[in-house]
Amino acid sequence: MPEPHSNGLTRRQVLGIGGAFGLLTTTGLATAATLARRPATTGGQLRSTAQLPPPYQVPLPLPAVLKPVSTDGAADRYEIVQRETTAEILPGLRTPLWTYGGSFPGPTIEARRGRPVTVTHHNELPVPTAVHLHGGRTPAESDGYPTDLVLPAGWPQAPHTMPGMAGTDGHGGGMGAMTDPRAVTTRLKRDYTFPNDQRPTLLWYHDHRMDFTAPAIWRGLAGLYIVRDDAEDALGLPAGPREIPLMIADRAFTADGALTYPSLDPTLRERPGVTEPYVAGVLGDVILVNGAPWPVHETDAARHRLRLLNASNARHYELEARTEDGRRLDLVQIGADQGLLAAPVTHQSLPMAPAERHDLVVDFASAPVGSLVRIVNRLGSGRTRDVMAFRIARPATDDSRIPPALTTDLPDWHREDAVRTRDFAFRAGRMNGGHGWLIGGRPFDPARPDVTVPLGDTEIWRLIADVHHPVHLHLVGFRILTRGGKPPLPHDAGLKDTVSLRPGESAEIITRFDGYRGRYLFHCHNAEHEDMGMMANLEVV
Repeated sequence: MPEPHSNGLTRRQVLGIGGAFGLLTTTGLATAATLARRPATTGGQLRSTAQLPPPYQVPLPLPAVLKPVSTDGAADRYEIVQRETTAEILPGLRTPLWTYGGSFPGPTIEARRGRPVTVTHHNELPVPTAVHLHGGRTPAESDGYPTDLVLPAGWPQAPHTMPGMAGTDGHGGGMGAMTDPRAVTTRLKRDYTFPNDQRPTLLWYHDHRMDFTAPAIWRGLAGLYIVRDDAEDALGLPAGPREIPLMIADRAFTADGALTYPSLDPTLRERPGVTEPYVAGVLGDVILVNGAPWPVHETDAARHRLRLLNASNARHYELEARTEDGRRLDLVQIGADQGLLAAPVTHQSLPMAPAERHDLVVDFASAPVGSLVRIVNRLGSGRTRDVMAFRIARPATDDSRIPPALTTDLPDWHREDAVRTRDFAFRAGRMNGGHGWLIGGRPFDPARPDVTVPLGDTEIWRLIADVHHPVHLHLVGFRILTRGGKPPLPHDAGLKDTVSLRPGESAEIITRFDGYRGRYLFHCHNAEHEDMGMMANLEVV
């Protein structure tokens, strides 16, 4: 699997990308030109036929915090039913959804560092599911490996064989039927246990069923999970109603309000994949925040902590906060994917790839009462440039603060600590006669060992991309050492679990593989890419 490291794409790598994805061509020069332009995003955009509301009319929903069904001195237990429902997302229309607990986003779980949580998921959907806590430091049996399925009632399929992509018409991933002798399946329900032995941060849980992750998330299977601890609580950051979780996602809608998605098999039972224009990624033309289109939130003229998640399948964002007179408010970043930074980093705009999280403080005190502060997406056009708005409803006192030092518990890994370096190329390719997305030239196979790491080893991974690839490692957080052979960018600070690679870009990351032994994954978090082969096995021994 490993390939020679480069800070850019070699001619052989460029010519090997393939070229059937609608944004890449079959000639090296045209492909190189595409990469050089570094387009804002990778994928094809769907067009809604529904009547869409004007921006900043729908109130921002706040996901409910789930209450445990039982608790004792050592652990908390929760129950979530995965079920179909309908909800009013666009005003006056009902949208069928697949949900955790009947809502989109699913209910938020709030956990304490070091206090275990067990969540029993009951599958009442028509297809198998697998739940992954993204960013969780989780034992392998609860990590939501894509073949460790919770089967619904009456599901006829043999438990260890996945349908896979047939790849006969060039529109699928070409993965074929897959056998995984290590798959652990259950029927109707499964317990997932999360020790929460990790830094406080915003995580999220979502479906991770093999070959069908993208359409399942699109239909609504995503929710927030927050880990807290006493040290963070004592910092004096904005809290209570001034701490706001924001799950940003794009979708598209039919005229009657249903979600539209270009699945080859809309039942999500047999044939994975999407139609040809969308195999590079599916983009919607409606921006949802906490499940509402371009919402507005009334709030105080004070500091607010905004905990952002990009839960889009493929869309990238570059966010700004703009007042009505055109001023840009500072986005003070206090945390990344895996928790607090050592010190705040101030941005005027901030990029976000799929699955990335940013923990920000924004001060609305300078905005006039009654005015709007808009959150805009510099990478969008038309309606996708708008995200949401805050209406400054009232003046307020503010005793919150942003300490100059936020934490001292970030890992202190150095290049010389690494016992080995590995190289991975993330790029398009061919598999079994169809189109796919490959790591090191190979599509995912659950039965094939790809990377084996002794527990406790520190490694450097060098990653290179053809187009946009947000690369996610399960189990561990990492630090970004370099981008394109240069120092990391300001938004790369802190401990990450997802690194956004732009077209033609390379990056080096360093991590220590500790926590638990077992089988995990690393993959692209463009959800269509991972469904079409861009995953690999990580075995910690």
